[in-house]
Amino acid sequence: MADAVTLDSLLSEHKLLDPDGPVCLIVHATMGIAAGLDRFQPAGFPEIGHVIYDAPRDAGRSEKVCIVDSPASMANHLEQVCLAGENDPSLHDDLNGLPYVKCVTDQGPQVSDVPPARLVATTLTEGHRLASDYFLDGHRLGADGKPVDATFRDELRSEFGVIEVKKDKTYFITPDAWWTIYKTLFQYDPNSLVHGVLFAKEQIKVSRLLTAHLEAFGAARVGRSGVKFDRLGKTTSGQPIFAVDEETAREIKATFIIDLAMLRSYGRKQGQGDAANVLGLTPQQKKLLLALSLWKVRELLRRTFSYRSGCKLRMQSVVLRTDDQKDTESIATQLPLVDMLAAITDAGFTAEEPRVTPVYYPFGDLFKPSRDETPAAGGEDEAEASDESEV
Repeated sequence: MADAVTLDSLLSEHKLLDPDGPVCLIVHATMGIAAGLDRFQPAGFPEIGHVIYDAPRDAGRSEKVCIVDSPASMANHLEQVCLAGENDPSLHDDLNGLPYVKCVTDQGPQVSDVPPARLVATTLTEGHRLASDYFLDGHRLGADGKPVDATFRDELRSEFGVIEVKKDKTYFITPDAWWTIYKTLFQYDPNSLVHGVLFAKEQIKVSRLLTAHLEAFGAARVGRSGVKFDRLGKTTSGQPIFAVDEETAREIKATFIIDLAMLRSYGRKQGQGDAANVLGLTPQQKKLLLALSLWKVRELLRRTFSYRSGCKLRMQSVVLRTDDQKDTESIATQLPLVDMLAAITDAGFTAEEPRVTPVYYPFGDLFKPSRDETPAAGGEDEAEASDESEV
């Protein structure tokens, strides 16, 4: 058995975080369909279906390639593995101590003296992560358990150091403010730096550090049908027959790209020797983001994962390489072991600060009933949904 590959060995041998290190770390994983099946169901939408395109190959040839999951959908899967369970928003045991933000509300419509603690969402379950209105429009809970006066959006604007040009409309970001933006995002929610975040009003956009693709090569469409029975006639859909598309493929491959150059740009030293200080993220904080990215990939690939009910895949082989290597070269042929507890401990979070930031959103504002709401005419979805949340 080959010696285990660790994050520390990759860092020391391949200088991943050194200033002159590689631009990207790439993980190629060949996937197989669980249970030995031939068919699988990619992501698709009504009236669009699955996306299959002709990819150019050598000698003027082309090959049918199917997009099984987009980068946005893969980001959702990579965040799902961070949770304790599919419907349990608590953190995976390996990630204890990792900061994130949660939205909480009252136990019911009648606000009482009971502190608001009913969980609504976290930055690991919301598609827009820290930039979701569930957090920005709420109020952070202070040490006394009561909401502070300013909205969390206003607090973040102040901590980011952006300049307000026109009230709640136009903002200017000076170049040196980006160091503070990176540090603030890291302190509240490192996950937002991994998968990217967009504060539209403030025009603050942080691109994906980890981008993932899931594609099937040599794809061919397989059509089949289904029928919905309504024996009591209580719905308006009747008894429709509907079409379902699946795919076969010569090969299914998951590709994960970690932008090391962008990660290195999140912080640098200023000055020389003992007088030097760090702008933005420290080397240990960058290491945590790299560790979290690789841990996510490992968790997603280490066992059979259900990308949707008709698409359960398991890794068959994996290759790690840098962007400057040829397709025949690699730095590892196994997923690296990552000590997340050590990475979190070394990242410099102080013992006094809360690792989980609660933001309060009043129950009445969250669940305010809509006026003049009437049920939409027509049938319900007949086929099983295979949607993907674009973020």
